[in-house]
Amino acid sequence: MVSRPPWAGPEVLVVTVGRVDTSGVRAAYLNNQLLVAMPALADPNFAQSVALVCEHTAKGALGIVINRPLDNMALGDVLDQLSLETRHAGLREQPVLRGGPVQQDRGFVLHPPGGPKDGEWDSTLQVSPTLHVTTSRDILGSMARGEGPANAVVALGYAGWDAGQLEEEIRSNAWLNVPVDDAIIFATPFDQRWQAALKLLGLDAGRLSHPAGHA
Repeated sequence: MVSRPPWAGPEVLVVTVGRVDTSGVRAAYLNNQLLVAMPALADPNFAQSVALVCEHTAKGALGIVINRPLDNMALGDVLDQLSLETRHAGLREQPVLRGGPVQQDRGFVLHPPGGPKDGEWDSTLQVSPTLHVTTSRDILGSMARGEGPANAVVALGYAGWDAGQLEEEIRSNAWLNVPVDDAIIFATPFDQRWQAALKLLGLDAGRLSHPAGHA
């Protein structure tokens, strides 16, 4: 598994609570794609999950699961642990996602482009021209002051794949992949995201059977 986001700077968000052979799968890496879990994927960490591929290189892939809110943590709990005060009750109540089983004390903020008034966030990866992921504390401080991105999704932990592992899982019909629709990340209710991602593939969740083939 990938042990740490390769773009993470020295002040990453920490709270309490890894040449890929793509022959026969795709001609390019899967950056800015959604991975949609198929019935063949029995791992309870990922069953009926949707994961955003933030980075896919020769060394492996890193993704954030976007449809599994944590039951016992809201954004206010994260802000408290980082000693960040906010007067915005709605922000405190915002759900926090379980981004994956790896390093669940690491924080990730998915948001549209744009940094603070004085420049850029300390540690940001551009997933696409319309979607960034930031791992530095400064973005949460800005959000707490009411100065952060208009749309932001916070996740703890991530999913990591070693070189060739994700491609093998796709070959075994564990995942289907589809280009990202930002609306699924920022506007679709969590419990509808798996079905919405399937619709991007032209599939109906009620008609899926085990096993499923790759589109």
